[in-house]
Order: sequence, then structure tokens, then C-alpha cells
Amino acid sequence: MADVMKLKVITPEKQFYEGEVAMVELTTTEGQIGIYPNHIPLTAVVAPGLLKIHEKGEVKKTSLMAGFITIMPDLVTIMAEVAEWPEEIDFKRAEEARTRAERRLSSNDADLDVLRAEMALKRALVRLELKH
Repeated sequence: MADVMKLKVITPEKQFYEGEVAMVELTTTEGQIGIYPNHIPLTAVVAPGLLKIHEKGEVKKTSLMAGFITIMPDLVTIMAEVAEWPEEIDFKRAEEARTRAERRLSSNDADLDVLRAEMALKRALVRLELKH
């Protein structure tokens, strides 16, 4: 059997995922990262993006909004603010959020919290990326 490691994804509401995986891909504040079993120990900040879980010959995709990741040779733990499977996402609502964020960013409102609007746009885009 191929090398595997344990993956745990924990949100404030629940243990989102736990299982044996061959590889994990996600976005950190430093960029994209791919993790295989026996990876060197590392801690990083998770940025909004897709989490790709390589498990038993298939790839499961989920949205991952923010948090922290701890990597050990045989265990990867992600503590996420939000993690969602595609079937949990309201794509109509995500599209509306994208439109709202784009509208805010294109306005010349001096009182606009640009970082907040950019993060709202990024979250909406991540969710929409999971739409089939």
C-alpha cells in the first residue's frame, strides 16, 4: 500500500474531516503547498482557497477560508475558520456575494474597507470554484 498520513480538518463547529490520505494540497499565505507523507514539520497560515484531499485514488475538493496548518511526518492538522463541501455551498448566494464585493471595489467610496471587500470577493470566488 502507498504511504499515507492522517489528515484532520477542524472548524469551530465540528471535526470537518478525518482520514488517511496520500496527499493534501491547499493555499497558505506563502502560496500553494502540496503535502505528502513524511513531510518535514511545518506550521503555516491558511489562506482562502481550495483544499484538495487525495484519498484512495480520488480527489475530494472543499473550500477552506482561513486558519492554521500543522504538518508532521504522519499527521496534518488544519484548524480552519470555515471549511465547506460543494454540496454545503449555496452557489446563488456566493454569486450574489461576488457581485456585491466587485461592486464595492469598483466604487470610489472613500469609506470603503478595501481589505474586507477583497476578502469577501476571494471567499465568494473560492466557493464558486467548487461549482460543477
